[in-house]
Amino acid sequence: MSHFIADDGAKIHVRVSGEGPPIVMLHGWTSSHHEWAPFLNDLNRHHRVYRWDARGHGGHPVDNGDPPTAERMARDFANLLDHYGLDKVAAVGHSMGALTLWQYIRDYGTGRLSRLCIIDQSPKLLTEPGWEHGIYGDFGPDKAHELMTWLAEDFAEGVLKLTAFGLNERAREKYLAGTSGWERSRSALRAQDPSPLIACWASLTAADYRDVLRRIDIPAMLVYGGQSNFYSNDAARYVAREIPDAILHIYEGSDHSPHQWQRERFARDLLHFIDADS
Repeated sequence: MSHFIADDGAKIHVRVSGEGPPIVMLHGWTSSHHEWAPFLNDLNRHHRVYRWDARGHGGHPVDNGDPPTAERMARDFANLLDHYGLDKVAAVGHSMGALTLWQYIRDYGTGRLSRLCIIDQSPKLLTEPGWEHGIYGDFGPDKAHELMTWLAEDFAEGVLKLTAFGLNERAREKYLAGTSGWERSRSALRAQDPSPLIACWASLTAADYRDVLRRIDIPAMLVYGGQSNFYSNDAARYVAREIPDAILHIYEGSDHSPHQWQRERFARDLLHFIDADS
């Protein structure tokens, strides 16, 4: 595990592997660099892959650094590019990682990026009158407040409820049945420090990147789950319409982590997209 020191003094941990043009992969909320491990055999043949643990994630304390807000993580991404001397980067972001990339583009533009891959994310998580492409299509301030209460009372259970009681009926059934996969997730979540993760969630739900989408002037590929826990296919099509010339893949039968449900397809789609001009 490598690391760099962000400009506020926080240590950000990074796994680096492979050789070739750079790919930086940003994981989702409460996850870590391990999210991308299944794809390394394919990616490392032709690319040098950088996988971080976002601040406050992966079991690493924030130390004396700032909490993991969207703005701070975007700056961390800029610090990562500086530290490793990266340019013309293919950037991949799942969920929170996608929001981090949109915040980075708002703050820094696309000059150091070559291609962008967004996985199952809305540019604005909270819904409101006239905006139904957020979480569940119906996740306004009242539900957001209720979730923050759950997270404060029992962080792990709050995260699991957020995932289970959404648009994916299969997830709800497995949660209520207490299957082994959900038990493993519960144990992993309980091993984490909830404070920075709750602060992170508050930042993510306050963000609105709808204005950023049309400013994306590099090739973009979008991967959404056909049965995402959080976002409808209409939300996926909205993002595809707003980003000029975006390529949209909807993985039928897949949830909020379509890349994990259809791993071979995702690796193939990603490499075909990234290496299209090589």
